[in-house]
Amino acid sequence: MKTHTILGGGIAGLTAAIALRKKGVRAEVFESAPQIRALGAGLMLAANAVKGYQRLGISEQIITKGHFLPAFSILDRDGRVITHADANAIGRKYGIHNFAIHRADLHNALLAELEPDQIHTGKHAVKVAKNGTGTTVFFRDGSTHDTDCLIVADGIHSPIRRQLLPDSEPRYAGYTCWRAVIDNPGLNLTRASETWGTEGRFGIVPLTKGRIYWFACVNASQDDPAMQNMNIEGLARIFGRFHEPVPVILQHTRDQDLIWNDIIDLKPQPQFAFGNIVLIGDAAHATTPNMGQGACQAVEDAVILADELGRHSSPETAFAAFEKRRMKRTHYIVNNSWNLGKMAQSDNRLLAGLRNFLLRLIPEWVNERQLKALLEVDF
Repeated sequence: MKTHTILGGGIAGLTAAIALRKKGVRAEVFESAPQIRALGAGLMLAANAVKGYQRLGISEQIITKGHFLPAFSILDRDGRVITHADANAIGRKYGIHNFAIHRADLHNALLAELEPDQIHTGKHAVKVAKNGTGTTVFFRDGSTHDTDCLIVADGIHSPIRRQLLPDSEPRYAGYTCWRAVIDNPGLNLTRASETWGTEGRFGIVPLTKGRIYWFACVNASQDDPAMQNMNIEGLARIFGRFHEPVPVILQHTRDQDLIWNDIIDLKPQPQFAFGNIVLIGDAAHATTPNMGQGACQAVEDAVILADELGRHSSPETAFAAFEKRRMKRTHYIVNNSWNLGKMAQSDNRLLAGLRNFLLRLIPEWVNERQLKALLEVDF
């Protein structure tokens, strides 16, 4: 019986392990961190991701830990609507949409589906080498592991992807981001929103248990020390003229609540499959967060990968088929999210005003066509 190994215990890796278990295959998961914990704050799952978890039979376990939001709006700095999406209407056609969940809650739900001894922590993979018909994984601690099938899901900074695709360095999107999860200070929030101003962008997502996830993006040079050391007082100066409840949310956030990182992605890569090795998730096609599709594409990867491994006896054939099914779609997501981010981050008042005006004029059929391309999946 062939052995299956997954590098990375994030959303892609854990979901892939669950998807394989549903096919009767036990995969060993190797995670670099000393313990698996969610990095980041909240995230949104679109209908395509929820549909993927439905395919795996675990959607209810995840839905109970999250929060469905009936609408998503893009606003200008004064709170006027630029675009609006009715998640109820979208959900009737494509399934549950605009679903908010804390990353830690999602990770815990996924971990609950696996056997504890499947997961090996403190194992940072640094390189791989062919070993007859299989592959040997070399870890930073000096240990090795042999496997017949290797699924690389160790994120955008994957050393294994860099070995296989030496030119696949992450690219900086031109803007930096702060995130936080706070207790709701009494605000009546029913929808998710994102506000576009020339100073930057500010997103608000209500979560369960009386919490709010928010994020703020500002144009900056990469690894800017001033951005890295930014505190709430500094963010309040940048976003102080934004509509309510942005100032209130910042007032109720502590400096220690902030998570900061530059926004990066991978330009579309020419290959995911390398014989009995395959890249999935952010290791294959990390995207900017502008379309809310990073985690969604990881879920799609896992479901489709398990589907192909179930169809083919040879991992090489299965991984090649996976690449064929996933390449065009993930390239579409990466490119469109990159372009959307550039448009949303415009700091030119004239161009931003023109952008808002034109977006308000887009007919509904155009939005529907874009949604169809995004949410309809081939599983």
